[in-house]
Amino acid sequence: MSEGSAGQRTRMVTWRDPREGVAAAKSLSGLEYLRAIVRGEVPGAPIAELMGFKPVEVSEGRAVFVVEPAEYHYNPIGTVHGGLAATVLDSALGCAVHSTLPVGAGYTTLELHVNMVRAIAHDTGRLTCTGEVIHVGGRVATAQAKLTDASGKLYAHGTTTCMLFRPPAAGGRE
Repeated sequence: MSEGSAGQRTRMVTWRDPREGVAAAKSLSGLEYLRAIVRGEVPGAPIAELMGFKPVEVSEGRAVFVVEPAEYHYNPIGTVHGGLAATVLDSALGCAVHSTLPVGAGYTTLELHVNMVRAIAHDTGRLTCTGEVIHVGGRVATAQAKLTDASGKLYAHGTTTCMLFRPPAAGGRE
């Protein structure tokens, strides 16, 4: 980030073509796909580049993201906009669900519930968001996540309900 005239700031954002990741996702399980993103072999989501967060760990039913709150995340009243917490929570929750899916399956968020419990500022320091699956069924999955600082202090938490899209069974009906 740089400062221009009259305190105006600028920030440049770059990202890789998301179609690379979409193509890779078609031949990998959810867990394999997410691990490839963490390793940098497959591009992550452009929204993560835009907002400055990234996945750092994934295992079956669990996804961990980190974000360093910055001034560019601020709302007009001088704290980090709640949309940052909601977006990081949504990402960790969805990826926790995605990590349980086989090749050819997908999901979409049906419901996202977010609770903000304290303000976030640019000097809060690195935040970690850990999402964990609660339940994965045939058509619906649920997960929960917490957004905490380095000392474990809670800033936000949330839950999701996701609809699952599974490939039809061989010889079966859709």
